Amino acid sequence: MKSILIANAKGGCGKTTIATNLAAAFAPNGLNAVIADVDPQASSLQWLDRRPGDLPEIGGLDWSKGVNKVKKSVERLVIDAPAGISAKEFQTLLKMADHIIMPVMPSAFDQIAAMAFLSKIETLKPIRKNRKQVVIVANRMRPRSRAGRLLNDFLENFNHVPVASLRESVFYVEAAESGMSVFDRKDKIAQSLQMDWVDLLTLLETS
Repeated sequence: MKSILIANAKGGCGKTTIATNLAAAFAPNGLNAVIADVDPQASSLQWLDRRPGDLPEIGGLDWSKGVNKVKKSVERLVIDAPAGISAKEFQTLLKMADHIIMPVMPSAFDQIAAMAFLSKIETLKPIRKNRKQVVIVANRMRPRSRAGRLLNDFLENFNHVPVASLRESVFYVEAAESGMSVFDRKDKIAQSLQMDWVDLLTLLETS
């Protein structure tokens, strides 16, 4: 099993969007993909409830009250962590994770919060010793925008170059409303947005 933890202490940065779309990217390839929702709001599980039955199946686990065992048949576990995650809770999830994905949005508030969170988790031994990598994903980016350039410059100053830059698109909102993802449609818009995920998916599958 490969386990991917989506975490950032700040809310509203797109953790659930990344979690659901990642799981949907794994599922069509025949992989047994499961989302473990740690957030009491249960947004990922609600998305699964809306998911059409004719799409590749994705399992769901409710971890809002504690981490439970995962079946051996699970091949890809995507963990959707809550906003305001405590240090103790993060360390518990970190033990299970092969990769940590941290979404960051192009705003001053998000940048400050991201650096505060990074400064805390990078003191943890598995990350400090480079046994587990924190992967930055720039989320809701507008092409050629000043805010996007400032975010990239800001992250580079802290030696954190985003592995992927996901464009802002109403498509994600509309897809989520019907339990779908960017990987569940084959139209030109979806195919264009899928390209934003290539480097991230390649990293997850090859490391």
